[in-house]
Amino acid sequence: MSSCLPLTPGQKVTFSKTLSESDIYLFAGITGDLARNHVDEEYMKRSVYGRRIAHGVLLMGFMSTASTLILENYTKENSAETPVSLGYDRVRFVKPVFINDTITVHYEIKEIDLEKSRSRSQIDVKNQHGDTVAVAEHILAWVKNEVS
Repeated sequence: MSSCLPLTPGQKVTFSKTLSESDIYLFAGITGDLARNHVDEEYMKRSVYGRRIAHGVLLMGFMSTASTLILENYTKENSAETPVSLGYDRVRFVKPVFINDTITVHYEIKEIDLEKSRSRSQIDVKNQHGDTVAVAEHILAWVKNEVS
């Protein structure tokens, strides 16, 4: 059990990216998710969105990028523990994200559980208009490294 995790409540990081058409197609190709919502412009023109939307799970990938960024300054080569993601809770895709939208992931450490060697973080993803497009809670665990 860790006596002290390297993060504290209130620590924050942001990550921004403008989603391109190639981001959508590369993600669709890698995952095999070729749903018409993401790759068929003519089909989506008839929808309430009027155009293709990004994969929600692609947004979760950007959430993961933010968790990596917050750990950049705190993980050391000779550390006794390794941080790993236990997953995302309360994930919601609140509004659609379109090609050429710029999203910003706001990631904030909310709680540290020293007994379980875990942290919980709140994630809020906004578009270029300041609208929340996705939210989630992220759980990190620090697992002991093997002793040589």
